[in-house]
Formats: sequence, C-alpha cells, structure tokens
Amino acid sequence: MTTPALAAWGAYNQDDPFPVFAEVRELGAVHEVTLADGHRAWLVVRYDEARAALNDPRLSKDMHAALATGADLVAEGLPGPAFARHMLSVDPPDHTRLRRLVSAAFSPRRVEGMRPRVQTIVDDLLDELALQGPDSRADLVAAFAFPLPFTVICELLGVPEPDRAALGQGLTALLVPTSTPAQYARAKEASDAVVAMLGALVQVKQDTPGDDLVSGLISARDGDERLNNQELLSTIFQLIVAGHDTTTSLLGNSVVALFRNPAQLAQLRSDPSKIAAAVEEFLRYDPPVPHSTFRYAIEPVEIGNVTIPAGAQVVISLAAANRDAGRYSSPELLDIDRAEARHLAFGHGIHHCLGAVLARMEGQLALGSLLRRFPELRLAVPAGDLHWGHGDGLVLRGLSELPVIPGPARPR
Repeated sequence: MTTPALAAWGAYNQDDPFPVFAEVRELGAVHEVTLADGHRAWLVVRYDEARAALNDPRLSKDMHAALATGADLVAEGLPGPAFARHMLSVDPPDHTRLRRLVSAAFSPRRVEGMRPRVQTIVDDLLDELALQGPDSRADLVAAFAFPLPFTVICELLGVPEPDRAALGQGLTALLVPTSTPAQYARAKEASDAVVAMLGALVQVKQDTPGDDLVSGLISARDGDERLNNQELLSTIFQLIVAGHDTTTSLLGNSVVALFRNPAQLAQLRSDPSKIAAAVEEFLRYDPPVPHSTFRYAIEPVEIGNVTIPAGAQVVISLAAANRDAGRYSSPELLDIDRAEARHLAFGHGIHHCLGAVLARMEGQLALGSLLRRFPELRLAVPAGDLHWGHGDGLVLRGLSELPVIPGPARPR
C-alpha cells in the first residue's frame, strides 16, 4: 500500500496537511519519498522514531559536507551555503563551540529581561488594532503576529529602527515559495539585499558596540574561541528568521486553532492561567516548523526497522510525530488540558531550539493579551478560506493573512 504523497512530499494541500500525515503515519514510521523539489529523502513520521532521529549523531547537519560529496542531496537554498555556518547546519565539535558562544550572548537572563518590553510591544500593537474600530476588518498577521516578534528580534539584535522596514520586506520576499524562475529571481534579489543589510549591521556594531545581541556575538569568547565572520553572519541570519518567522506562524496557527475549537477558546477565556499549557498544546497541534531542517546519513542508520543508506537525506516530520496516537490520546483533538505536554515542535537533543524560551514568552504574552483585550474577536472569512501560503511548506508553514473582526476592545 502506498500514497501519492510519498511521490511528491510537500506538494500536498498546505492548508490542511494533517490527513496526509495521518495516512502516511499509519503506513509505517519511515518511508522513502521524493520531495516536492525533486530530491529523494527518507521521511520519519512517528514520535518515538522522530525523537530518536533528532538526536542521532549519525544524521549529520553539515550541509557543506553534503554538498561537497557531489551528490544531488539538497538544493542550496537562499541565501546559500555562505550563510550556512550556524548551529543548525554543523555537527560537533563545531556545533558545540557555536552553541556555547551564542548561548553566552543569548542567555535566559537576557531573554527574561525583555519581558516588560515584549508586553509593551504587545499592548501598543493591540492599541493600534483597537483604533481601527470594532467592526473593521483587519489582517491579524500584518497587524500583530508579524510585527510583534519582528520588533522583538530587531531590538534584541540591535537593528536600527530606520532599517527595519526594508529588512522585514526583504525577509518576507526571501521566504516565499519559489516554484518558478520568476519567483526565484525575486527571492534572490531579496536575499542579496538581506545579506547586504546584515553585513552593514555587523560593520556598525564592530565600530560602535552596543548593549545588543549582535554586539554580544561579536565580542563573545570562550577561551580563545570566537565566531568568525561567516559564522557570525550565518548566526545572525538564523536568529532573525527563527526569531520572528516561526513565532509569527505560531500566533496565527494558534488563533485559528481556537476559532475552530470554540469550546477550547471559551475555556481559555474563562481561565487565562491556562495560557502556558495552551501554548504547548498549540505547538503540538499545529507547529510552525512542520519538518526538521536538513540532515543526511553519514553511515547506514536503522530507524523503525528500516535501514536508511549512507548518504541519504533524512526529513523528520515534527507535525506528523506530534499527532502520533502511539504517544498521545486523541491526538487529532486540540486539548489545552492535555496531560502529555511533551512535543517535538522545538526539536530534541543537541539541536533543541535555543530560542524556545523567547518563543514561549512571546506566545503566552501575545495570545493572553489578545484574548483579554478582544473578547469578541472573530474570523472575518469562513475558516475554509484561510490560506497557509507563507514559507516553503516543509520546514516553514504559516498563514498568508488572517482576516479578523476585532470587536470592542477592553483597555490595557
């Protein structure tokens, strides 16, 4: 038994991929597939196997090494290998060194110190939404879900405010799907602009350091170790994309999940103290990163009684694993009181998302404040008209827009 999805993994309906995930998961834990970009890969879809694969040292993340083999394993992507010397694209000992250096600058204390500022940004954006009027139609992505994490990561990195609009436009254009030459050309132009802006930012911070993350990364030391220029630029790019795009999608996906589950929405409105547990369930139920980033087998690897050959690309479906009935009861249901809170939305093992603390904080403050300030918030279109057209649909998946009617606003 097989399914057409295995012949073009990623080409399924991005607005509702979960039936395909369930179908493939029922067929087995591991499958050989053709990705939508034409490359072959091995796909892992069940929880236990996915969790083990995420922390298996035989699955390398070194894209430079993979490309150097000459095998057609993966597309270079944008901005390209020159920006692929960050924590998600290297193995130990380089990964250990990079994570240690970045962790020194991106500490939980620094993140927690931003809580009051994040709340202020949330409140200011919701004030602007209220000014549009209770019966107006607003795009919650453009008005709230995108500017919140983008502003936060820009302030954290020290991006000057006059440069943020151009950077945001460039990143948005860079992350759109590129299935045609014209789309790729537009994305490449945006990519080149983003690369130039980040290079200029590093130069400014080298000349005039400040109390920001880029300055911290430039000065980060671990004994005699430091980030070289390629690692520095790669890390900044990774932090910007991971620091805003995934949280934007988390917020949009969470709001839609609540609209589609009104009993859960009512429960969360009646007991706001459940917001932390609710965010964990949103991450499990509809994660903003549905599949892991690049990996390939450096030797034969057995996963789920299937032997993956050396040199093969491996894709781990976090979204499919997060709805595995072998791990969760009633996994297709949204349940903010779910006892099994552990999920794979942030990965697992040495590559567990460094920004998980920041993402959780932003999600809790943003969603909690949104529901409190706008008790009559509702969709402006039928749920079936919503379109997940942002991102490549494999590693990144988010809403293109989220039309809502805010309703009357409560004061801060």
